[in-house]
Amino acid sequence: MNIGVLALQGDVREHLSALAESDVLARPVRRPEELTDVDALVIPGGESTTMSNLAITFGLLDPIRKRIADGMPVYGSCAGMIMLATTVLDGRPDQESFQGIEMTVRRNAFGRQVDSFEAAVGIEGIEGGDFHAVFIRAPWVEQVGPDVRVLGRVASGPAAGRIVAVRQGNLLATAFHPELTGDLRVHRYFVEMVRQAAPAR
Repeated sequence: MNIGVLALQGDVREHLSALAESDVLARPVRRPEELTDVDALVIPGGESTTMSNLAITFGLLDPIRKRIADGMPVYGSCAGMIMLATTVLDGRPDQESFQGIEMTVRRNAFGRQVDSFEAAVGIEGIEGGDFHAVFIRAPWVEQVGPDVRVLGRVASGPAAGRIVAVRQGNLLATAFHPELTGDLRVHRYFVEMVRQAAPAR
């Protein structure tokens, strides 16, 4: 089972390492021909407008949209969540996304880099207690469609109740960065999603 990490910008190395520790083959994806060789894709944290522009430049925007429409499992963290959203608030007018999860997300919803924080988040379907979540210029989800499952919300503080983890079919997204924590549970959850999707593919 090969899982690609979109390697245009962002926390690529950290995701590759977390996937390798989750007992799958992980490889960077920068070009459309590399996308055809993977069973699933991770979209890392980074800067969503830059990622959007580079996806267009490298000819990956439409191929990724098509693979998503065809059922390829995809996981997006932070900027990856923005890239999977159908509607992005506070983005640039020309910003494109992969249009995967029927949700409205707000960029930099928690504030600027100096407002980055860590918090405990319980995630439905992931055992072992709350996840120690790292939020860096993170988005949150303001609205979801009827087919989207809310998996996690901020438990306390000024942003209490805000949605920070969702799933729609084979698509998973978190507003936080599990690749920076050493906790592999989110990656292993996604790997299991990929395994379960394999017979359908």
